[in-house]
Amino acid sequence: MRKEIRIGTRASLLAVTQSTWVKNQIEKQYPDTTVELVKIVTKGDKILDVPLAKVGGKGLFVKEIEDALLDERVDLAVHSMKDVPAELPEGLQVAIVPEREIPQDAFVSGKYNTVDALPQGAVIGTSSLRRKSQLSCLRPDLEIRDLRGNLDTRLRKLDDGEYDAIILAGAGLNRLSMEDRITDLFTPEQMLPAIGQGSLGIELRMADSELLDGLQFLHHRDTAVTVAAERAFLLRLEGGCQVPIGGFATIDNDDTITLTGLIASLDGKTILKEELSGPPAEAAKIGVTLAETLLGRGGKEILDEVYGG
Repeated sequence: MRKEIRIGTRASLLAVTQSTWVKNQIEKQYPDTTVELVKIVTKGDKILDVPLAKVGGKGLFVKEIEDALLDERVDLAVHSMKDVPAELPEGLQVAIVPEREIPQDAFVSGKYNTVDALPQGAVIGTSSLRRKSQLSCLRPDLEIRDLRGNLDTRLRKLDDGEYDAIILAGAGLNRLSMEDRITDLFTPEQMLPAIGQGSLGIELRMADSELLDGLQFLHHRDTAVTVAAERAFLLRLEGGCQVPIGGFATIDNDDTITLTGLIASLDGKTILKEELSGPPAEAAKIGVTLAETLLGRGGKEILDEVYGG
């Protein structure tokens, strides 16, 4: 392993925490290697006064970091997989996928124990179209308001009484040792997670085979296979992370993948959901087939409306 490695990362507390975890793992595995974090501000980090869905474009939280990789200003990048577009720039690959944290969305409230306990008209915060759609189906009587900012900002807005509850990724709270803020976890049946939610992706240049070989110890096969099925589903739908698409795959004891996929209308009145199972070797095929099934059931019309709007 080389003596110095530079990791490109967003500057948010969560991104730095995730990248620091990778840094520590590498330095533990290779005591003679020094790992430096290079903080990079992305477009998604700069635009805080507009809902992400209205900003448009894919790769809002990764493009500037990928540019640094391609320019060889950094050697690898650590991303939350749910932020990584299904299509990568030429010359780059997400080849190392560590073991997944919890994938579920977290219900966070100081007053109510579950989403079912919220009174009619309660204010709940999220900027995710995927969460909004499923929440509108689950509790059409709630008032859903946009919620932007880093994790501390979102929690402060909740604590200040701007919201009765907010929805966050459970994995982020766990990684920041803030699991005590999780009031309840949505089941995948209540709210299907985002593609790759709870998993990290380590992105490298394809030509950097030495680094790829050296980082294999971080790779978790089951996580990689399930995330591959989810991302193939997303790629076929041509979706980014800011569309009402959900996907979550699991592997059972018989080494069978089961992928559940969702396309939802923005108002939550139409929720298309299907699941498909198969062997790990067919992870990508499962994702594509499931996507085509949902597109044929009316998903294409829903997505055309979202992208057109």
